[in-house]
Amino acid sequence: MTRLASGRVLLRMAFNIDLHIHSLASGDSDANPEELVLQAIEIGLDGIAFTEHYSYEASEAADTLAEKYKGKIVVLRGAEVSARDGHCLVFGVDTDRLLSLYMPMAKIIETVNRHGGVVIPSHPYRGMNSIGDALRSMNGICALEGYNGCNANAFNVKAIETAAALRLPFTGGSDAHDYMDVGLCYTSFAESVTRENLVERLKSGNYHGVDTRKISRLSFY
Repeated sequence: MTRLASGRVLLRMAFNIDLHIHSLASGDSDANPEELVLQAIEIGLDGIAFTEHYSYEASEAADTLAEKYKGKIVVLRGAEVSARDGHCLVFGVDTDRLLSLYMPMAKIIETVNRHGGVVIPSHPYRGMNSIGDALRSMNGICALEGYNGCNANAFNVKAIETAAALRLPFTGGSDAHDYMDVGLCYTSFAESVTRENLVERLKSGNYHGVDTRKISRLSFY
C-alpha cells in the first residue's frame, strides 16, 4: 500500500487503472487528454481509460498518448454510451460502428457481447442517467461500476451491494472531468492489463473497485 502526498492510497502488488475518464473530447470537460495522462502518472496509476461520451472515435488521442507514454502507463480506450435506460461503459468494440444513441441497454449488451466486447453499467444508482434496479433482469453484464468518483457514497454502496447479490464483480473509476479528479476511484486488477488483454481481464472478474476519497460528493454530470 502506498500513501501519496495528496492523502490518496494506492494498492501495490496490483495493477491499478482508472476505468472512467473524460477529456475535452466529451464536450462537458475542459481537460486536455495529455494533462489527464500526466496526472495519472504523477499519482502512480498503472493505467487510465478514456471513456468519452457517445463516441469511440472521440478518444482517438489515446492512441497517440499510449505510444508516447509507453512504459510509463497503459492508456486504454472505451466509451460511455447513453442507452435509453442509462449510461454504460463499453470496452473492446468500436461503439460508433455498432451502436446508435439511446438504444435499449439490453440490446447494447447483446450487440457488444456478440462482437467480443464488454458492458459495465456506469453509476447505476445515481438516479440521473442510471439504469437502477432494471439491471437485475438483464443478462450478459460483465460487471457493475461500484465506485464512481462523482457519486455520493450511498449510490456506490447500493451498486456494490447489487453486484454482490448478482455475483458480479465491481469496478472503480473517477468519472473525471478535471485532471485533479483522476484516480479518486480506480480498479485494482490482480494481473497486469494491456490494450490487448483488457476485455479478457474484465471478463475474468479478478479485480475490485477502490475509493480513495475521504468525503463523497454528488455529481451533476
